[in-house]
Amino acid sequence: MATSKTARAWVAEPHKAEEVASLLVAFRNHMSSDWPSDNAFLASVERLLEDRETEFLLAAPDNDSPAAGVLQLRFRFSVWKAAPDGWLEDLFVSADARRAGLGDALVTLAIERARARGARRIELDCNERNTGAQALYERHGFSPRSKGSEGRDLFLGRPID
Repeated sequence: MATSKTARAWVAEPHKAEEVASLLVAFRNHMSSDWPSDNAFLASVERLLEDRETEFLLAAPDNDSPAAGVLQLRFRFSVWKAAPDGWLEDLFVSADARRAGLGDALVTLAIERARARGARRIELDCNERNTGAQALYERHGFSPRSKGSEGRDLFLGRPID
């Protein structure tokens, strides 16, 4: 468990799938989307909680409050590091719990969990307009130049129709 000020973060157990899914649905709603459905989120979370390469982390403002933040952490093996890579896939904190240290607690725990699994690197992607998230990640040592190259690292993607 990681703490930041009074905020605390922990690894979600499989019986917490509904709690994780409800926070991810809130994230979906925050992003002004209505897809995937609530049921699809729950089914996906249940599936991923069975996958040893995925962890969901939860956070609350204090010991007496329910979870108000979630982070999805995935692992894959890297030939370049000869070790696992951590991938911080999703991080969301409910609007009423922001600025209470939940993001810091979640990122701190994600780094601890990656280190414990032998990861040599943890990566993420972040929209360039999300300056609050960028500041959070930079406080924890994330950089657009993490691969040792001279230029900025870019995350590229495309939809598959």
